[in-house]
Amino acid sequence: MPSLLDPIDLRGLRCPNRVFMAPLTRQRASQPGDLPGELQAEHYAQRASYGLLIAEATWITEEGKGYPNTPGVRTPEQVAGWRIVTDRVHAAGGRIFLQLWHVGRVSHCEYQPGGGAPVSSAAVASKAMITLVRADGTRERVPATLPRALRTDEMPRVVEDYAHAARNAKAAGFDGVEVHAANSYLINQFLSGSLNRRDDAWGGSVENRLRLLLEATHAAAEAFGYARVGVRLSPMGSVTDLPPADDDREVYVRAARELGRAGCAYLHLFNHFWGERGWEGPFDLALAQEMKREFGGPVVMNGYGRDVAAAQHDLDRGLADAVAFGKLAISNPDLPERIARGAGLAAWDESTFYASGAAGYNDYARMK
Repeated sequence: MPSLLDPIDLRGLRCPNRVFMAPLTRQRASQPGDLPGELQAEHYAQRASYGLLIAEATWITEEGKGYPNTPGVRTPEQVAGWRIVTDRVHAAGGRIFLQLWHVGRVSHCEYQPGGGAPVSSAAVASKAMITLVRADGTRERVPATLPRALRTDEMPRVVEDYAHAARNAKAAGFDGVEVHAANSYLINQFLSGSLNRRDDAWGGSVENRLRLLLEATHAAAEAFGYARVGVRLSPMGSVTDLPPADDDREVYVRAARELGRAGCAYLHLFNHFWGERGWEGPFDLALAQEMKREFGGPVVMNGYGRDVAAAQHDLDRGLADAVAFGKLAISNPDLPERIARGAGLAAWDESTFYASGAAGYNDYARMK
């Protein structure tokens, strides 16, 4: 079986190892304009030795924003900022995808155009608490605003938002994109049988609930081709905000099958948490195995904390073809090299995850 340090081919994109960087929300975009730039370019270039960098969740439209200081890929200025990032990563020998993000109902009216309600598959409030940044810089946690259900005639516009974002990502120099369909955000809200009980062509049945996922993925593929479009799903990781439904397994197995038939670059499965005592969380091994069989292409697993050995174990048993590290990627810009040398792993500072500037972002040391 492959090791974490063996190369992998993602439908034609050659990656030198199977240690990927997971998309991470860091809230460091420059203001005004939610712009990426030199700060992000340094961050990702430092990590260019990873097999694949999946850049942070990036909103595709102002309507899709739900967190402070998160970058977009909507405006010409944002595209120019991302071009700085991709140029630096490529100059360092790396490969980088951009995650396309629409939060749906996990938002607040203060983030919405004109102060309106967020949108979702249904007019049901999220349980999420939303962070607002006040004029004096202080942060306040407030309940998510009650969303409105997207009208049927608005759905083509939502799909076009994904298409526009993918075109912009390509113009910015990304090697591909990842469609964010996980973690209780917009596409997940349409997939959910407990939330999406619409009576139009975008809800109710399994086929209808899959429609936004498949059309958004197709929209991204029009810019990049399916072989450069990955998809992130959380079949075991959305229960806190989207209660389980009886047909969840059918939804996710069918999603894997359809995305595999299309030839997507990879399937990225979130919620595979390993704690110090082993597995912690509602992991369904049989479902993960079935989704991998149905997809028939590279599967990336995510959520190992500090447990590199557990990640290798999942490669050994054929559950994953690559693994995406999050917190370890923050504190170890040279993680593949550390694994190769059997070196110790640097600890992360959680207090700086959502701070500003280079501290806790670009100041983690490499090995001597």
